[in-house]
Amino acid sequence: MIRILLVEDQTLVREGLEKLLNLTQDIAVVGRATDGVEGLQKLRESHPDVILLDVRMPKMTGIEFLRSLQVAGDLTPTILLTTFDDDEALLNGISLGAKGYLLKDVSFAKLTEAIRIVAKGGTLLNPVVTEALLERLQNAPPPGDGDCQAEHLTPRETEIMQLMTGGYSNRQIASALHLSEGTVKNYVSNILGKLGVSDRTRAVLKAIEKGYV
Repeated sequence: MIRILLVEDQTLVREGLEKLLNLTQDIAVVGRATDGVEGLQKLRESHPDVILLDVRMPKMTGIEFLRSLQVAGDLTPTILLTTFDDDEALLNGISLGAKGYLLKDVSFAKLTEAIRIVAKGGTLLNPVVTEALLERLQNAPPPGDGDCQAEHLTPRETEIMQLMTGGYSNRQIASALHLSEGTVKNYVSNILGKLGVSDRTRAVLKAIEKGYV
C-alpha cells in the first residue's frame, strides 16, 4: 500500500482527492494538512511514502515546505501540484528534490500513475519541462566559454547526474554509490563543467534536454 500525505489548502480539492485516492486498491491517504506548517507535523505522524504538495498555500508554501525537508535531511518523495504553469516553482522544486510536478486538472488516471512511479523511485520531470524552461536554459550563458559544446558524460557521471535529478545531496550520493563525498564533489564539478552550467538546477535541466535522465 502506498501511503500518501496530502498537503492542500483548498478544502474541496483536498477532500475530493482523498476520497478518490482511497478508492484505489494500492493507494491510501494517511495524512492531510491545510498548509506547510501543519504538513510538517503530519509528516512526522503519518510516515508517508509520497507527498502530494500544493505549491501555493498560506503560512508556508510548498517550496518552503520542501526547503525545510531538505535542511532537515528528511526528503520524502514529493509531487508538486498547482493550478497553473509555474516555471519558477518547477525550477525551485527540482533544485529542492521534488520528484514530479503536475497541474491539478490532470486526469485521475495520470495522477495515480504518477504516484506509483514516484513511490518506486522514479521521477516525472521529463513531461513537465516546458518550452519556456528549456528556452531559458538555452539562452542562459554558461560560466565559461559560451561557445563550448557539452561533452559526453561517462557512465559514472550519468549515474550521479540521475541521482542529482532525484534531489540527492553529495553525501547521499556518496553513500548510495559507496564513494567518498570528496570524490562525488569532484564528479559533480566535472558534470557542471561538461554541461556548461554553473549550478545543480541548470545541470538537471540540461541533462533532461540532452537525454541523460
